Amino acid sequence: MWLDTSEECANDRDGLKHHERCALGVEQMLESDPILVLVGFALLMAGGEGVVQGAVQIAYRLRVPPLLVGFTIVAIGTSLPELAVALEAIRTDADEIAIGGVLGSNVANVMLVLGTAAMLGSGDEGGAGIRRDAVAVIFATVLLTCFVYLGSIPLEGGALMLILLISYYGYAYASSRGKGDQEEPEESWLPDNIVVALISTVIGGAMIWKGAIFLLDGATGLAETYDIDESIVGLSMVALGTSLPELAVTLIAAMRNQGGVAVGNVLGSNVMNILGILGTASVIGNGIEIASEFAGRDIWVVILTSGLVAAMLLDDREIGPRVGATMVTGYLAYMAYLYLG
Repeated sequence: MWLDTSEECANDRDGLKHHERCALGVEQMLESDPILVLVGFALLMAGGEGVVQGAVQIAYRLRVPPLLVGFTIVAIGTSLPELAVALEAIRTDADEIAIGGVLGSNVANVMLVLGTAAMLGSGDEGGAGIRRDAVAVIFATVLLTCFVYLGSIPLEGGALMLILLISYYGYAYASSRGKGDQEEPEESWLPDNIVVALISTVIGGAMIWKGAIFLLDGATGLAETYDIDESIVGLSMVALGTSLPELAVTLIAAMRNQGGVAVGNVLGSNVMNILGILGTASVIGNGIEIASEFAGRDIWVVILTSGLVAAMLLDDREIGPRVGATMVTGYLAYMAYLYLG
């Protein structure tokens, strides 16, 4: 019996050591910067979807008009990953990643996301709503340019941005409602249950915040390991990761021949990034410092890409497959320049 007991204890110790080794292996894997970035991306996308679907179900249960749901809950919900990353960057004194993430995301939205939609033949649909959004993109970009050359977005500037964003959404909603636009967001895949919707919203929010922490930890770790400026990490890796939801939505709209949805999604996202994300971050962070290097290079890329596309849409010019291919190629060239230039 004593022998059996000793063998059992030895087996228990071996099993405990095995579990400890497994736990240590998982912990070491999660401490790897590339893994942190990938896990962060996954959590941001899954969490954003959970929040949007849960909030949409809750809104429908509260009998909120579908059009208002589309203009508020869906629009804000799909931008939560960018907001979470920006707030986490501000909290950890990584302002360059916050600014770079927004500038890079706007470039990715126009050049990569809209360029891909154009290559699929869904980048040439205009309309009054698209022209309105194009004007909003131009205005928001000009305002951001002013703050970039000032070297910061003060608390008052952030508050102004949020006021302008709310006014823009109010005008857009009133305009669409007045014209009888009854376009509604797609029905949620969640069951029609308020408890499930609440759980989805809460868990999704937690996943977004944890994903932002993982992404920022991994991105800053890679920057330190390979001696890369945090601004470049924000312009490329962080921006591309937070633009993945817009890319997915735009590709789906393009494959369904919903060109207006594809173009409108990109324009609306860019307005939200500037006025909503940076506005909120500057208010919560009591201002954001903007590095001078953004004024000498990246803001001009934003002006060139956003301005060119907005001008084409306002002039009812076609953004066809050839233009789309040029846009995607230009984005890849910009990424190469950031790391090799």
